[in-house]
Amino acid sequence: MTRILVVDDHPLFRLALTRALGELMPEARLHEADSLAAARAALAANPDTDLVLLDLHLPGSHGLAGLAALRGEFPAVAVAMISAHEDPRTIHRALEFGAAGYLLKSADLTELTGALRTVLDARTYVPPALRGAVQAQRGEYGDRELAARLNTLTPQQSRVLGMVAEGLLNKQIADQLGISERTVKAHLSALFERLGVRNRTQAGVLLRSLELADPARRVEDDPRD
Repeated sequence: MTRILVVDDHPLFRLALTRALGELMPEARLHEADSLAAARAALAANPDTDLVLLDLHLPGSHGLAGLAALRGEFPAVAVAMISAHEDPRTIHRALEFGAAGYLLKSADLTELTGALRTVLDARTYVPPALRGAVQAQRGEYGDRELAARLNTLTPQQSRVLGMVAEGLLNKQIADQLGISERTVKAHLSALFERLGVRNRTQAGVLLRSLELADPARRVEDDPRD
């Protein structure tokens, strides 16, 4: 039985996508998550999950870093991105970070069906209209090495890195994770070495470089509306 996890913080879109998947694949077992933490928990509870459909702009996941974290923690699970973002550079970067495919939120049921079949067959899916532009981006970015480094982080180190990027102090990180400040410092030292950075400022800058502007949210937040 195919098991799919839908990860998106928008309840209505998540519901609509889940219903569409239910119609397309009535035999599949579907699960939902509204955050990266919830996705981690769902995958830990269901290690036989076949596919994750991950919102590229999930709050708290720091864009491509969320993808890298899931790929590092659950390498046997395919992760395809879902987004309203049609920029070829963004799609290329997602593929460099290990995405099994890239689905547009505007896709109709026919395209969604083809995309699901492609990624479940262990092939990479890119929207047909964008394939040429995405292929033209090859070699333009050096994300593959960074993705490999992020994949070496432990789940706890990934969480610590995310909190560093949000500006939290060691004590705040320790309180939220229920660990000692000494342990936080140990995690920081280890992740600095693995990422090739010298301090928390450089680590935060590196992680924020993986964040991507969400065109849908820019429209929602436009003060002119």
